[in-house]
Amino acid sequence: MEKVATETEDAVRSFLAEELGEVSRPGRYLGIEVNAYRKPFTPGGLNCVLVYPDVYEIGMSHLGLAVLYEEINEREDAMADRAYLPWVDMQERMLKRKIPLFGLESRVPLSRFDLVGITLQHELTYTNVVRILSLSGISPFASQRDDELPLVVGGGPGAFNPEPLAEIFDFLVLGEGEEVVHEILEAVSEWKKARKRDRRGFLRSCASIAGVYVPSLYEVDYHPDGKVAEIRAREGAPFPVLKRVVKDLDVHTRPRRPVVPLVESVHDRCSLEIFRGCTRGCRFCQAGMIYRPLRERGEEVLRRWGVEMIDATGSDELSLSSLSSADYTRILSLAESLSGELGRRCVAVSLPSLRTDTFSVELATRLGKVRKTGLTFAPEAASPRLQAAINKGVSDQDLLEAVSAAYCGGWRKMKIYFMVGLPGEEEEDVEAICHLVRRIMREGDGGRPPKGLRLSVSVSTFVPKPHTPFQWARQLSLPDTARRHFILKEGLRMRGVTWKWHTREMSYLEGVLARGDRRLTPAVVAAAEEGCLDNWSEFFSWERWRKALEKAGLDPAWYVERERDSEEIFPWDHLSAGLDKSFLWEEYSKALRGETTPDCRFGECVSCGVCPHTGTETRLAKEVG
Repeated sequence: MEKVATETEDAVRSFLAEELGEVSRPGRYLGIEVNAYRKPFTPGGLNCVLVYPDVYEIGMSHLGLAVLYEEINEREDAMADRAYLPWVDMQERMLKRKIPLFGLESRVPLSRFDLVGITLQHELTYTNVVRILSLSGISPFASQRDDELPLVVGGGPGAFNPEPLAEIFDFLVLGEGEEVVHEILEAVSEWKKARKRDRRGFLRSCASIAGVYVPSLYEVDYHPDGKVAEIRAREGAPFPVLKRVVKDLDVHTRPRRPVVPLVESVHDRCSLEIFRGCTRGCRFCQAGMIYRPLRERGEEVLRRWGVEMIDATGSDELSLSSLSSADYTRILSLAESLSGELGRRCVAVSLPSLRTDTFSVELATRLGKVRKTGLTFAPEAASPRLQAAINKGVSDQDLLEAVSAAYCGGWRKMKIYFMVGLPGEEEEDVEAICHLVRRIMREGDGGRPPKGLRLSVSVSTFVPKPHTPFQWARQLSLPDTARRHFILKEGLRMRGVTWKWHTREMSYLEGVLARGDRRLTPAVVAAAEEGCLDNWSEFFSWERWRKALEKAGLDPAWYVERERDSEEIFPWDHLSAGLDKSFLWEEYSKALRGETTPDCRFGECVSCGVCPHTGTETRLAKEVG
C-alpha cells in the first residue's frame, strides 16, 4: 500500500515538472507560498485537506479556510493541506495522464487524507464539489465510500441547506468552526486508533458533537405534490441540529500569518475580521441572519493583530472586514490608530462594506489618505416602499448625500448595488432605479452635476435564501427578469454610467439550489458529469442543467416561481441557525405590509430567538474593552 502511495506521489511530481509550463497561471499549483505550513503527511497522524471548490485565486481570498488552516496546523498531531479546483486546461492534462487531484503542499492525492473539508460558499459551486471528488477518485455518493476513503465534510453558509448535496457529504458543520474542528479531530483520532474502523458507527457518534449534521441519519418523506411531508431523525440524531457559535472572539485571532498567494487573488489584501454578525435585519440577507448574534472584538486586540498580519505578509492593504464595518462600536478610534501606524509604511486601511451614509464616507475619506481603495454603496432598492419592505433603512436622500460627500472628498469612481425581483416589486420600482441614478448624475456635487463622476451600477436578481424572512417568497421567472433588464438597459443610457447585471439563468439556477431538497442530488451529479462549471459564465449551460433536471423528473419552476405558505415544511427545517421560524414569518408579513423592524442594538430585543437558543448574546467592543 505504501509503495503504491509513494509511486502516485512521484507521478504527481513528475507530472508537474513536465506540464506546469503548458498551463495558464502555473503559480496556482506550486504550493510554495510564504507562510504555507508544508507539514509532512504522516500515515499515523491526522491528515486533513481543506478544499475551496473554485480556482486558486478565489479560494485564497476565503477567510474561513485560512482560519481553519492555522487552527489545524497549530496542533502537533495534525496537518492541513490545501486544494482548489484546477482550471480547465490543468484538468484536461490530469485526466489524460490519470493524475488524481492532490494536496497543494504535500502532493498527496486527496483520496489518502483522513478528512476532506469542502466549503460551500455559493450554490453555483455545487457542481464543482462533484468535479473535485471525481478528479480525486472519490465516489460522489457517501454511501459508496468504504472505511479506507476519507471523510468528506462540508461547511460554510451552504451547510444551512445542504440538501441538494445531502448524499455527497458524510457530515457537515453548521456555524463557526474554530472550536468544533478540534472536537471533530479528537473523534477522528479515536476512530483511527480503533482496531475495526466502522464508518457508519463513527458517523453516529459524530452526530452527538454539537453543530455536526450527518445527512444519512435523517429521512425525508414527500407529499404527492412534491412538498416535504416529514423529516425524521434516526438512531438518536439531534433534531434540530443547532449551529455552533464562538462566544468570545477575542480568544480566536486567526489567521495571524496568512498565506501569501503566488497568483494575484480576487481580494489581494489582509482581512482583519473586526466582528461577526449583524443586527440591521435586512430581510433578504442570509448572512445577516445566520451569523447572529453580533460579537465585536476588542479594539486593542484588533490593533495588535492587524499589525502582526502586515508584518507577516508584507501586504500593502489591511481590510477591516465584517458585514458592515462602519457599525463597529469603536470604528473611528480603531481606523485612525491603524491607519496612523500603518500609513507610515504606505499600507492602506480599507473598509470593504460601507453604510449608505455620510459618516461612512467621512470614515473612508480619512482612510484614503494613503490610497483610495474603492467606494461602494448598496441601497438595494430605489423606491421608498421597497426600501421599507427589505428593512434596509436607507432612503434616496441618504444615498444622494453620501455620493455628494464622497465626491467632495475626491472620489470620482463609485459602485452602487441594486436588486430586481424583490417581494412586492412592480415595474415602477425598477424604473425608480433609473430615476435615482439620473438624480445622482445631476445632483451628486451638492446639487450640481458632478463633473468627471463615473458610476458603475451593478444589478443582481433577488434569490430567496433559507433562514431569511424571504424564504417563503417567489423568485422572478426568466421572462420577468428579462423585462426588468430591458427597462434598466434603456433607462441607464447616460453619460458616465455603466451597468452590469447577473446572468438571468445563473440566478435562476441559484434559486433552484438555494431552496432545493435531496431529490436534486442526481441532477447536480449529472450536470457535473456533463462539464458544468456554473460559477463561470463561459462554461455555464442552462440547457445542460435543464436536461439534468428533466432526467431527474424535477421542474425548476416549482422550486423557484411559487410562493410558500406559512405551514410548509422546508427541506432545511431540521437545521437551525437559532432563529425562530415564527420570527422570520412575522418579518415576512411586515415586509408585505411595508413595515420596518428596528436594530436591536439601539432598542428593545426583537425576539429573533438567537441569543437564548445559542446561549450567547450581542457583545460590543465597549463592553469587552
